[in-house]
Amino acid sequence: MTKTVNRQVQLVRRPQGAPVPGDFRIVDCPVPMPSEGELLLRNLYLSLDPYMRGRMNDSHESYARPYALDAPPGGGTVARVVRSRLDSFAEGDLVVTPDAGWQTFAISDGTGLRCLPNDMAQPSQALGVLGMTGFTAWWGLTAIGRPQAGETLVVSAAAGAVGSVVGQIGRLLGCRVVGIAGGADKCRQVVEELSFDACLNYRAPDLAGRLREAAPDGIDIYFENVGGAVREAVWPLLNNDARVPICGLVSGYNGVTEGAGGVHALLMSLIVKRIRLQGFMNADHLDSFPDFERQMRGWLDAGQLRAHETIVDGLDQAPTAFVGLFEGHNTGKLVVRLLE
Repeated sequence: MTKTVNRQVQLVRRPQGAPVPGDFRIVDCPVPMPSEGELLLRNLYLSLDPYMRGRMNDSHESYARPYALDAPPGGGTVARVVRSRLDSFAEGDLVVTPDAGWQTFAISDGTGLRCLPNDMAQPSQALGVLGMTGFTAWWGLTAIGRPQAGETLVVSAAAGAVGSVVGQIGRLLGCRVVGIAGGADKCRQVVEELSFDACLNYRAPDLAGRLREAAPDGIDIYFENVGGAVREAVWPLLNNDARVPICGLVSGYNGVTEGAGGVHALLMSLIVKRIRLQGFMNADHLDSFPDFERQMRGWLDAGQLRAHETIVDGLDQAPTAFVGLFEGHNTGKLVVRLLE
């Protein structure tokens, strides 16, 4: 064991609007010791994701319980087993965890752990393109979006962890793919490096007009990561029988939501255009994970899909990196690398 303390980033107050670094504190605690039937894990990589903002509220209607105050938020990690009192895991095993959280060490009873090859070249990919982020993109697009060759797919947050994978899969399956992202540099990267057919900067004027030009035949699939003004620009262009997988609504995570009139118009259009609008949780469909992993690894190994990551060094940087997630500072999957 290379450290004698367990460094934690703790949530000390519930964010009011956008999170700020002062919502967190850094604390050094004793390293916990595993009991019989438990493991001690040393976290190597920590995933930072938009959904975490909702779990920092104490009254947020959500699929998971709120994070406790004065404790580290949860979050997926890649970790090394440093002490095992569980027969199914050995010291030195490399694993991906569902919720070991913002800390150096964690105790686990083995539930939800997935073993990785000990010599995996880029272990952080198990949190991104080969993990729940990639699975979210793959399942939402293929199961709900049901893409057909020649259809038009529009992806919001196209430079983000999920959106960047959705668009690449859509291209591999024969769709015309239009991304929407924040900033000219991100849009250029999405087109030049990820092979989207087009990408629009939502911060520039007249998004709706530019989107009509980019999707002259309308939109067959809209992969929703954002909501808000981006959704308002997309919605009138949806074709009959369009499909809309709802992955996230980042525009409302910090307390900004649409008025009732917008929601009414949205619901009415579902009827008129027979649109399939479906929210989903990847945890409900884990029986499909082996199929996802097999197909995704094939695309990666063949060089047909790129895995963008933004890696921040040091657990102490997690609060600042998390704040930046809502300010558009990252491209692709945001990961904190915990220094040895």
